[in-house]
Amino acid sequence: MENINEKKIPVIAIIGPTAVGKTAFSLELATRLNAEIISVDSRQVYRYLDVGTDKVSLEIRKQVLHHLIDVADPDQIYSAADFASQASDAISRIKKRGRVPLLIGGTAFYYKALCGTLSEDLPKDPAIRKVLEEEIEEQGILKLHSELMALDPTAAEKIHHNDYVRIIRALEIYRLTGKTATWWYENQVKIESTSDILYIGLIRDRANLYIKIADRVRQQFSNGYPEEVEWLLAQGYSPKLPALQGFGYKELVEFLQGKCSYEEAIEGDIRATKTFSRKQMAWFKHFEPAIWYDFDKYEMSKAIEDVLPHCIKHLEQKDKN
Repeated sequence: MENINEKKIPVIAIIGPTAVGKTAFSLELATRLNAEIISVDSRQVYRYLDVGTDKVSLEIRKQVLHHLIDVADPDQIYSAADFASQASDAISRIKKRGRVPLLIGGTAFYYKALCGTLSEDLPKDPAIRKVLEEEIEEQGILKLHSELMALDPTAAEKIHHNDYVRIIRALEIYRLTGKTATWWYENQVKIESTSDILYIGLIRDRANLYIKIADRVRQQFSNGYPEEVEWLLAQGYSPKLPALQGFGYKELVEFLQGKCSYEEAIEGDIRATKTFSRKQMAWFKHFEPAIWYDFDKYEMSKAIEDVLPHCIKHLEQKDKN
């Protein structure tokens, strides 16, 4: 029997919190390594969410080929298992072309899915979901959260009583399978990883990162972010969709609905993004072994020159197996 570890494809991954500088770093590294980039971002998978997710321009995507950007509509369910499957396919295609797969993004659970540390995708049923949505309209969200608490207290305790999307998903799983979401997560067979990943981590001092975050958010608002959200709502996309519940989009929906001022939306987005960056760093601390570069101490060009030998060694060692 063949050793599956010997068949794993060597991959480089750039991780770190939002606004740390991953995109510029990855574009330069991709050029040096003859790589194609695979986006590991749970919001960039959605079409039309461009300004708020800081997607690279189409012009840049022509220069360096990108994968898994704009692969789903905002009202589609796109799971970590979907990502793992599509990313694995992309990695194989890139490798066959004689190029290097380069992952870049800050969605930790996508990395976990790709590495085989998340369960396979759970079943879905649009009809059951529609019934649950109607029940919420008629009975209220608290009633369904109470139902979930009785069926699956472990899941219910982790879900806020106003979290429309996750309550519906947990109840959908139970009504479709007769087993709770908790049971599924504990008992599903794991996805077998086909990649061997070298993680390159980028960090900054928290105070400096927060300045970068505030600057980026204000730049997004100046670059058409409110108009982007207004257009999405005008197309009929519900503000309750997961794609529009993330930081920034949620605050802008509230602004457009007259629930807060323009400046309050900006400040709310900045606060939410800072909170998210802290969560990212907590997640990425467990991504070991990783090579970390402090961008307060390293110029990007110096970090690139320093990391290249590590990348080449990783790629060559795996190719010899």
